[in-house]
This record gives sequence, C-alpha cells and structure tokens, in this order.
Amino acid sequence: MIDFQKDYILENDKVLLRPLVENDFDQLLRYSLNELDIWDFNAFGANGEDNLRQYIKTAIENRKKQTDYVFVVIDKLQNKMVGSTRFYLINQVTKTLELGYTWYGKDHQGTYINKNSKYLLLEFALEQLGYERVAFKANIANKRSINAMKSIGCVEEGVLRNFSFDAKGNRIDLIVLSILKDEWINNVKSNLQEKINRK
Repeated sequence: MIDFQKDYILENDKVLLRPLVENDFDQLLRYSLNELDIWDFNAFGANGEDNLRQYIKTAIENRKKQTDYVFVVIDKLQNKMVGSTRFYLINQVTKTLELGYTWYGKDHQGTYINKNSKYLLLEFALEQLGYERVAFKANIANKRSINAMKSIGCVEEGVLRNFSFDAKGNRIDLIVLSILKDEWINNVKSNLQEKINRK
C-alpha cells in the first residue's frame, strides 16, 4: 500500500523522482512560460504562472486526500528538474492505480528520461507496493504519448468515447492501456531494461 505520508525517492543512475512540493515552483516555471504546447492535450495543465501555482496546489491537496501521489522528475546527468508524473486513481483494495499526467520539457522528450522514469515507477508499484495493474490513459489524438506508452510495453485495452476534454474544452476520446503484474515480471521489465541499456 502507498503510505501518502512518506516521501518516496525513486532513482537510478540517470533519473531521480521525488514528491512534488510547493518550492518546486521556480524550477518548473520555465516550462509553464516558455513551452506552452506541452499542455495542449491536458485540460488541467500548468501553462502560465497562475496555472502552475494551481497545478502544484491541487497536486499537494490530492496527495493529502490520498487520491494522487505526484512526483517531479530530475535528470541526474544534467542536475535539472525536467517534468512531472504521478500515480492517481489509487485503489488500495483492488490493488490498481493509474500512471499519468506525465510531461517533460521539450528537450527531454524522446530521451532516456521517460523510459527510466517509467521503469522506476512500474517496479515500485508492481513489485515493492504489490499492485496488480497499472493503467494509462491518453487523448486519442496524442500520438507521441500513445507511442511512448506502447514502447515501454503497455497493452492497448480500448477507447473511452467522448470521455473527457482537452485544453481548449473540446470533447475527446481517451485510449486506455495497461501493464499487469504478471506481464511486468514475465517480460515487460526485462524488455524495458534492454531498451534503457541501449540508450
């Protein structure tokens, strides 16, 4: 089970993930002000100073409510905060959760950051915490995100039609993918590790 009071630190030689805190505002602000297209697919994004403040406030409140556990992602090779990701819809009874609301600065998209981060998060959820299923969702139009999920070993489950909305308020379909604990142990973990080692 996730202990929401505990500050989990997940790291390897390339990335470090730790809980988001209010003081991270200054390091994340560059992405809110200068990389606005990061937030195109996210109805609750952090574009602009005010939205970033609200984003951080909501993330911290949701951790207290025990619904989300939000991490910042730090590139250890560059000693730089490069994005954020989270566990959400955490169900301690059914041992399922979702992994998402992931974003990275444009210079770090398509690099070693995502695969290393996802490896640490999946290992933590499925092995250390004992969860049975990690799900992922994305706007059906967000091909970059969908391809990234499939590249780490996610299995496509289906599409939730007209399920949510994007940053402009347009109704959208969401694709659902997942990784099960048995899949992780049997092949996804080793396949992902191989991809990480090649980078």
